[in-house]
Amino acid sequence: MQVTITAVGPDNRGLADPIIHLVTGAGANIHEIQMYDRDSEQLFAMLIRIEWSSSTTIADLRAELEAIGQQKGLSVRVWSREEQQHVPRVALCTTYRSEPARAVLEGVQSEILNASVPVIIGNRNACAGLAEEFDVEFHNIGDAAGNPDNRRLVTLLDEYDIDYVVLARYMRVLPAQVCWEFAGGRIINLHHGLLPPFPGFRPYQDAYTHNMLTYGATIHFIVPELDAGNQIIHQNTFTVFPGTPLEDIVKVGETEHEPECLVEGLRRVLDREVELHFHRVVRVNKS
Repeated sequence: MQVTITAVGPDNRGLADPIIHLVTGAGANIHEIQMYDRDSEQLFAMLIRIEWSSSTTIADLRAELEAIGQQKGLSVRVWSREEQQHVPRVALCTTYRSEPARAVLEGVQSEILNASVPVIIGNRNACAGLAEEFDVEFHNIGDAAGNPDNRRLVTLLDEYDIDYVVLARYMRVLPAQVCWEFAGGRIINLHHGLLPPFPGFRPYQDAYTHNMLTYGATIHFIVPELDAGNQIIHQNTFTVFPGTPLEDIVKVGETEHEPECLVEGLRRVLDREVELHFHRVVRVNKS
């Protein structure tokens, strides 16, 4: 059983040793280990991906690691796709545009996506009506200016027992600490442009100024402290005729292309066709 462990908290000495000793002492095979130390924030973070075959249950392992976390001042999470019998639980994070989130919800309804969506979390109220339409709970974590309460975000993800976080045109950058708390391929982002050539918040406009006739979207895993989009799950494009107005290009991209791209990218993750190993997207061998 593959298990991902993350530990995040104030930087100090001797944080990694007790966690590593616990899992190796129980006979776990460590496939991946990464540690991160950001001096400017005095933040320590660690990710361990292990193969767990011990007679000890994941619940017991979680309890032991959380006890270590309490002693060391760390927020510890133990996650495995195989632990639960239910389908993966997805949280949709939104800002203004509803089309990508709607596409995911419709994909779940039509069973294209093997998942459930118990919650939509927004930094604006724009998608509250969509949540009501699909009988999904909605939480606005933004202030009057749309600035999100990121600790509230983490609390909600834990309360709803979320497996995957999908940034469905969520127009805020997640801080490194949140990314590490759900590291290991659990945060999926829709970027409304082709990466790497068109990053940032205005990819349609940037591509248009370069006289591009091909536009697209990118679905990628979020990884802290690395260039966004290097962990690409899926990309797709659409072409336009020379002279097509930018407004028409954006309309096609936002209402048709981005939602379709997100559904396919998320499907690949949910069906475990791809995973994130050592900050690289790898194809999963199911044989």
